Amino acid sequence: QAQVVESGGGLVQTGGSLRLSCAVSGLTFSGLFMGWFRQAPGKEREFVASINRSGDRVDYRDSAKGRFTISRDNAKNTLYLQMNSLKPEDTAVYYCAADPAAFVNRTPAIWDYWGQGTQVTVSS
Repeated sequence: QAQVVESGGGLVQTGGSLRLSCAVSGLTFSGLFMGWFRQAPGKEREFVASINRSGDRVDYRDSAKGRFTISRDNAKNTLYLQMNSLKPEDTAVYYCAADPAAFVNRTPAIWDYWGQGTQVTVSS
């Protein structure tokens, strides 16, 4: 049974940092493209970052470039999102997503597997 579990969210002040983790089980992690999405209250779920199977190609939304870093450890079946210089507009529930073929697709509906989400709150 596939499981995708996020952790690492919390409350941080503007300019602070958080590191999100996503543990995957029941799937062949190294065969999956992985991504991070977020959803703020009253808004649609939006793409944040994605990474290919080997970890040597990444994609970011414009507002995340230079502040967020996506990475993966295939030996640990774990995906990460290092978030620096956080802003109040980054406040959202952050979701980890996995799919066999979705790397270049920023559309949430395309991704097959999802975690339950972890709350990130940035205070001003």
